Amino acid sequence: MPAVAISRESGAGALTIATLVAKELDVKCSGDPSRSWTVLDQNLVTKILEDHSLSKRIGEFMPEDRRFPLSESFEFLLGLHPRSGMLREFAKHTIRKLAMTGNVILVGRGAAIITAQLPYVLRVRLVAPFDFRVRNFARSHGITEENAVRIVRANDAARRRYVRAYLNVDVTEPSHYDLVINTGSNGFERVARIICAAVEDLVWRERGQNLAAASD
Repeated sequence: MPAVAISRESGAGALTIATLVAKELDVKCSGDPSRSWTVLDQNLVTKILEDHSLSKRIGEFMPEDRRFPLSESFEFLLGLHPRSGMLREFAKHTIRKLAMTGNVILVGRGAAIITAQLPYVLRVRLVAPFDFRVRNFARSHGITEENAVRIVRANDAARRRYVRAYLNVDVTEPSHYDLVINTGSNGFERVARIICAAVEDLVWRERGQNLAAASD
C-alpha cells in the first residue's frame, strides 16, 4: 500500500495540495477500495497520543519545534509530560506504522526523513518563493501580510530546528526527497497531479521489482 510523506516550507500550500492528492488517489490508486486516502497534518499528534495511550494534554508539549532544554527538564520533573526523547520515539513509531499501512499522506513531523528506508513511500518537499508563501499564508489564515511575514519565518525556523535536533539532518537538503517541487511556479493543482503520477509510478515500479525477484 503506497504512502506519501510531505515536508514543506511554511505557506507553500502543503495541506491544500495533500487534500487534492488524496481525492485523486482515491480514484486512481486506492489499493484497498474499502479505505480512503487520509491526510494527517495537525491530527498526526492525535494519532501519536492515541497509539501510546497518552493524555491529550501532552499534545501541548509536542510542537514542531525544539523546546528549550532547561524548561523541558523542569516540566518533566513536575510530571507535566514524558521526556522529549520518549515522545520522539513514540512519534517515529506511529509515523512508520501509518506509512507501512498505506493510503496515507503524512505532512510534517519529519515524516519524510523517518520513512526513508520504507518501500512504497513517496517523499516530497514543497517549496515556494517567500513572497508567494507570505501571501498564501495570509489569505488562508485571514491575517495581514505583515503578520504573515513574521509567522512564516518563525515556522520555517522551528521546523528546521525540530528536524535537526531530533533527526540530526538538514530538512532543506534536497537529497532526502524523491521530489522537490516549487508550488509557486507550478500551482497547487498541477503539483497535486505531479505527486499522484509519481505515486502511481512508484507502485508499478515496486511491484515490477517484486515480481522480478520472485521469478529468479
